[in-house]
Amino acid sequence: MGGRPSTFDPARTYAFLEDEGGAVVLPGGAEFWSALAAGPPFPPDVGRVVSGSGWLAALYPLDVDGAAWERHPNGAELLLMVTGEMDLVLEGPGGEVTVRMPAGRAFVVPRGAWHRQVVRVPGTYVGVTFGKGSEHRPLGEVAARGGRRAPPGRSRPAPSRRPAKR
Repeated sequence: MGGRPSTFDPARTYAFLEDEGGAVVLPGGAEFWSALAAGPPFPPDVGRVVSGSGWLAALYPLDVDGAAWERHPNGAELLLMVTGEMDLVLEGPGGEVTVRMPAGRAFVVPRGAWHRQVVRVPGTYVGVTFGKGSEHRPLGEVAARGGRRAPPGRSRPAPSRRPAKR
């Protein structure tokens, strides 16, 4: 271990847990998600997450409903409510299923499940995601594999994966 050990703010700095057992701390926040949304070529830190094999771990604010569905076809996602409360809406073959998540509770989103968040009480949550291959689609768009149409959502930006400004 070189240098002096230090802590970091998980809302501004993310940890990428590599499958080989290593861990890399990388800049997070709005710049990270803007670069990801812009598409390739990616800055090195974003590229590591997009093309690497591992798990992205961070603390996310939850203050507005998700504006899109997302899924992670290559791995499950662990969500842990730290403060506040959300409904996690999963899209399945029989329609939508809502999982209530108060502070102190966790849920594993199954690999490939379309999901979104609905705020009940603003707060924060920890997300640990195998993000390689992640997909997003607007609310109201029908899933490619015969899923049902999502109800219209609020026209606010998605809170997930976007840290609060400080």
